[in-house]
Amino acid sequence: MRMRRAEAADIEGIRACAAAAFEPYRSRMDRPPAPLLADYARLVGDGKAFVLVENRIVGFIVHYPRQDHLFVETMAVLPDAQHRGYGRMLLVQAEETAMRLRLAAIELYTNEAMTENLRYYPRHGFREVRRSVDDGYRRVWFRKSLANPP
Repeated sequence: MRMRRAEAADIEGIRACAAAAFEPYRSRMDRPPAPLLADYARLVGDGKAFVLVENRIVGFIVHYPRQDHLFVETMAVLPDAQHRGYGRMLLVQAEETAMRLRLAAIELYTNEAMTENLRYYPRHGFREVRRSVDDGYRRVWFRKSLANPP
């Protein structure tokens, strides 16, 4: 298992991972999940994407600094690789990045329809901070404070 910054050759693998990971939610939503519409070529080119590789891309995370926190835009793990701790590994990578950048927290959102995530993130130290409707998506925002004052 290896985590590394994504490269141009990874873009199709990232798209495939996103498509597989977010497919179960399509029937719960009136539009495609936002990660299916993301410009992964730009995100990879900007150095914001990281992949988790085990003979193939099994997961990825997109994050970047914003004010006092690291914003996790997308995180996904292939369905057949879930429940093995890979999501936790991706979150640890984000935490390490935030701490290295001396940021006070990590923020992310999930769609209200992705009920599994509403339970997942609190188990990993995140607390719900607000709900909003953005671009037609009903989002639930989470924040995890880090023991790393700026």
